[in-house]
Amino acid sequence: MIHVLDSRLHDAVLDTFEATFGKRPSDAQIQIQSTRAEFEGDRTVVVFPLAGLAGAPPHVAAEKLGEALVASQDWISAYSVVKGFLNLTLTDASWSETLREALASPAWGFATPGSQPQVMVEYSSPNTNKPLHLGHLRNNFLGYSVSRILEAAGHDVVKVQIINDRGIHICKSMVAWQKLGNGETPATTGEKGDKLVGRYYVAFDKAFKAEVAEGVARGLEPKEAESASPIMQEARAMLQRWEDGDTEVVELWKTMNGWVYDGFNATYNDMGVRFDKLYYESDTYLLGKKHVEDGLSRGIFFQKEDGSIWVDLTDDGLDEKLLLRGDGTAVYMTQDIGTAILRFDDFAGLDRQVYTVGNEQEYHFKVLFLILKKLGFAQADKNHHLSYGMVELPEGKMKSREGTVVDADDLLLEMRTTARAISDELGKVDDFAEVEKALLARQVGHGALKYFLLKVAPAKSMMFDPKSSIDFFGNTAPFIQFNVVRCKSILRSAEVDASTLTWSNDTTLDDAERTLAAGVLAFPSVVREAAATYDPSVVANHCYDLIKAFSSFYQDHPIAKEENADVRNLRLALCAAVSTTVSNGMSLLGIDMPERM
Repeated sequence: MIHVLDSRLHDAVLDTFEATFGKRPSDAQIQIQSTRAEFEGDRTVVVFPLAGLAGAPPHVAAEKLGEALVASQDWISAYSVVKGFLNLTLTDASWSETLREALASPAWGFATPGSQPQVMVEYSSPNTNKPLHLGHLRNNFLGYSVSRILEAAGHDVVKVQIINDRGIHICKSMVAWQKLGNGETPATTGEKGDKLVGRYYVAFDKAFKAEVAEGVARGLEPKEAESASPIMQEARAMLQRWEDGDTEVVELWKTMNGWVYDGFNATYNDMGVRFDKLYYESDTYLLGKKHVEDGLSRGIFFQKEDGSIWVDLTDDGLDEKLLLRGDGTAVYMTQDIGTAILRFDDFAGLDRQVYTVGNEQEYHFKVLFLILKKLGFAQADKNHHLSYGMVELPEGKMKSREGTVVDADDLLLEMRTTARAISDELGKVDDFAEVEKALLARQVGHGALKYFLLKVAPAKSMMFDPKSSIDFFGNTAPFIQFNVVRCKSILRSAEVDASTLTWSNDTTLDDAERTLAAGVLAFPSVVREAAATYDPSVVANHCYDLIKAFSSFYQDHPIAKEENADVRNLRLALCAAVSTTVSNGMSLLGIDMPERM
């Protein structure tokens, strides 16, 4: 959505520029954004793209354009120039027009669905040898939020995951269960299937390390001891049997993966994320092998003496990369090649793929995209790696094979439990029914976690701190939720329908009111920026800044009790517009706003 005010300003700049300089810019040359807080003004026109057409330096062109706009547009009251940026101050009447538009649109800030090209977003993409953990939470919340933001910007979004359901890591859990499991199942133990399988992955690692230590004690070099490990040899043999279609191995694989899928689905439901389509490595790796073998036949790849197939990327500033092992078994790159090509085949209108994967895999995706280009894949340039930093713990990096992870299910439960304890202690939900208390605990607890993980730009790593995430003060979801509830309470108490509020266009806005109106006005451009950069933190921090400004405004301004009817209705309109804007923004983060708290 481009709101009325920006659309009006866009047209005014086009017409005024043409009248002033005798040439008409293209729509793409007109760039309008919110004025930065340290400068006077409400909206800023970026004049640099227009300087050549004006035949003048940017600051000179900006000065002439600003003077002409103030002279010709009675709703622009003043201007200032900072280098090639033209800062415009708008009249109170223009703010009123924006507020009315926001109040009339429940989907304020969102573009027309399907008005932009189709995009596929991959996230989660777990291995079926362990349960989901804190790192998966950041991945899922980030990928799902980016999907919601792209949808809000008008894109048709396909949400997918690739489930890494084959490979040596899966065989490790299978071998350990065969040797140590005594036939136990999720049904016999009452344990979630993903946790049961993950427990055997940890058990494999312990047994493997013990065998390596024993080999080293016998005088073997560490690498020799690893190769000689009986349990590792069993895992490698099982992988080969799986790829050969051995019935017994395949049935065990299906059974244990089935346990894991049941566990994953329960966790996804708890997270509040979903997918439109699932891809499985066990399906796509064969297509990848076909393309690797085709690349070998065309001289794009090369084969070593042991039969393994590689790609040489040294001329591209990278390295040699293994694509197929000597025994013919696939590696991650094999299936990623097949998956990338298959998805564009599945979705003919797909404009691009976005891979939500941690920054530890940046090199992997550079190689993948380059391989696709060398294969002559038409959509090779339509892939983007949404790289994000790791979530770290005070005691160091999480390691799944050692079992030193923060379990996703446990953390979600902890956040709900903490939120419930805080609300009970404050005594403000004593009149709530039990189901309402449980819902509020979920909204606050899960909202706090999601916001904590999304308010930081994806590229940055973070230290996980659950205590600060659920604080009701500062840049947190509970603070935002509390003030949105306050907005709703004010409107309920005033017994007004915000969409029918009226006030005079001559009603003056003070600085605090203009700040709120500017925050509402900026939201559509915030959504577009977040979509262009795949960065939910842009939305998160805008919501915080706007609600923080409202909190300060609330302390100093009577709203429903204001005696002047025009001022009262304007302030109620601001209250409603802030509530709608922030609620819409937080929904893009997957966070619900309570009605009461």
